[in-house]
Amino acid sequence: MNVLILGATGSIGVAVAAEMAAYGHNVLALARSAQSAGKLSRLGYQVLRGDLRRPDLWAPAILDMDAVIQVAATFEDDMEAVDRNVVAALIRAAAGRDRPIRFIHTGGCWLYGETGDAIATEEAPFNAIPAFRAAIETAKTLSAAPAVSSAIIHPAMVYHRGGGVLEGFWRDAQAGGPIALWGPPTTRWPLIHRDDLAVAYRLLAERPDLTGHFNAAAEAGVCIGDIADAICARIGVAPGVTLRDKAAEIAALGDWAEGMFLDQQMSCPRLIADTGWRAEITDFRASDLFAA
Repeated sequence: MNVLILGATGSIGVAVAAEMAAYGHNVLALARSAQSAGKLSRLGYQVLRGDLRRPDLWAPAILDMDAVIQVAATFEDDMEAVDRNVVAALIRAAAGRDRPIRFIHTGGCWLYGETGDAIATEEAPFNAIPAFRAAIETAKTLSAAPAVSSAIIHPAMVYHRGGGVLEGFWRDAQAGGPIALWGPPTTRWPLIHRDDLAVAYRLLAERPDLTGHFNAAAEAGVCIGDIADAICARIGVAPGVTLRDKAAEIAALGDWAEGMFLDQQMSCPRLIADTGWRAEITDFRASDLFAA
């Protein structure tokens, strides 16, 4: 399979590109800068130079592709506009093909909003935070496009050694603490290691008959206070936390930061039933984060 990956140098995209290549798929990766292009070339991928914000200049490349995987996001004020324009450009380009193109798009657990004690499955209604509401309409646009076979994947909070949503916890603990939490210690996050997530992307890319929405979560909901305690214990510092100010974080980082404060639980019965996906890491404490 020839697959174009948007965001192949990002935290998730690195793992997705490696997973696709490991299973014999030919990876073409979008790169805006010469530095990114060089990095991707050294990893053995073909490179498509282009800017996510100017998709019409590179979108015709999908005429030679079997699939597109979108794992890129600017996380700036224009995030949703950029994503909407990318999708529109790819749909226009796909209209010139003689067969539909497979498109794996990234949504996110924050589209479900705060769930509390409920666990959001793929059947749960969306209740997205404002910064991500446009993503729901973008998914509808993809689903309605005849030249596209689309699946939208909603990852849980993604972590890995050296990055992801738990990186700040480790940094705080290594500095002696306390760990700055995104809300009370009882706030729950659904979790998934990026390597397990990458497998989900591959399985869906390989199955163009599967369309619609798919969650991806290895742990339905873990209290962030428990995560902080486990990290402190691993590093050998006294447990201790402080709470971030929600308004200040949103002002500093952007409206998307509201998602970090959500008390959420999420599972993925459809992904499991339709693809056979199973997480290898079902306890964050057994991941490479805690390896020596």
